[in-house]
Amino acid sequence: VGSVSKEAQKLLDVTKECLYRGIAQAIPGNRLGDVAHAIQTYAEGHGFSVVRDFTGHGIGREMHEDPQVLHFGTPGTGIKLREGMVFTIEPMINSGTYKLTVDRNGWTARTLDGGLSAQYEHTIAVTKDGPLVLTEQD
Repeated sequence: VGSVSKEAQKLLDVTKECLYRGIAQAIPGNRLGDVAHAIQTYAEGHGFSVVRDFTGHGIGREMHEDPQVLHFGTPGTGIKLREGMVFTIEPMINSGTYKLTVDRNGWTARTLDGGLSAQYEHTIAVTKDGPLVLTEQD
């Protein structure tokens, strides 16, 4: 496929680290705001922005359930995490503005300023021993 620019590689690396910093906060007693804040502070600390329009979500009897998992927010806010909860963390990080536009097809999303965007995702379970990544590949 070829190589990517240094800016694109930095965005990919920061986005992946955002995912794992969010996952690290998914422990019983923490709140969803703790997950969100870990992602947001790391992304913004590296000069990137966090998309507000797309979120993670609960997984249960259906693919997309509550709770909505924001990737930006204030620590100590949101619902309290309990053992047995299962949800996705899927930060989308942009090189410029966090704002998006969606094409008329209702599916294709683009950054409003035409900047780069990256996204990584895992489904996790909150356990007494810490977060369990259910979608990790060896």
